[in-house]
Amino acid sequence: MSPLVLHPLAQDLLFREARTANTFTAEPVTEEQVQAIYDLVKYAPTAYNQSPLRIVLIRSDEARERLLRHMAEGNRPKTAAAPLVAILAADNEFHEELPVLLPHFPQAKDLLFAERPVREESALLNATLQAAYFILGVRAAGLAAGPMTGFDFPGVRKEFLDDDHTPLMVVNIGRSGENPWFPRSPRLAYDEVVTTA
Repeated sequence: MSPLVLHPLAQDLLFREARTANTFTAEPVTEEQVQAIYDLVKYAPTAYNQSPLRIVLIRSDEARERLLRHMAEGNRPKTAAAPLVAILAADNEFHEELPVLLPHFPQAKDLLFAERPVREESALLNATLQAAYFILGVRAAGLAAGPMTGFDFPGVRKEFLDDDHTPLMVVNIGRSGENPWFPRSPRLAYDEVVTTA
């Protein structure tokens, strides 16, 4: 009996067979799919339930053209072809939501996160954790995700965000197209990663 309780098909969908897609079909990603993904991944753990991830969906041709100008050259074709593109960002003013998100400790807003550098560090870590869950959510919807950090971060921030938001990654989303995968790269073995103290 496997020590994993998740069905093997689900394990494959989320982990073993999941890949970063480089080509996509033209099938659209619906608002209902995105809502379902969010409703699943909003339960990702974050410190003090701060939930600093913010998502900008790129749907219009005009917005996509603006984004393509900031993408690394090798990432432009797949970002141009993906049915949906998401900019994932960290909200450095997440503490404003803490009285709602952390009702049993609303004073955390001022006691722990009054200083901007503290918020920026915490937002970066926790929004990145949420971004990983977002990728799993896209996979759970039967879609392919192509997360990328090859872009002009200050340019994307200026174009789509503001000084209170830090871009983390751009994620192409859709059904994988023709020849979508690069060969699988090696992974480290358990005993190369895990030690016991």
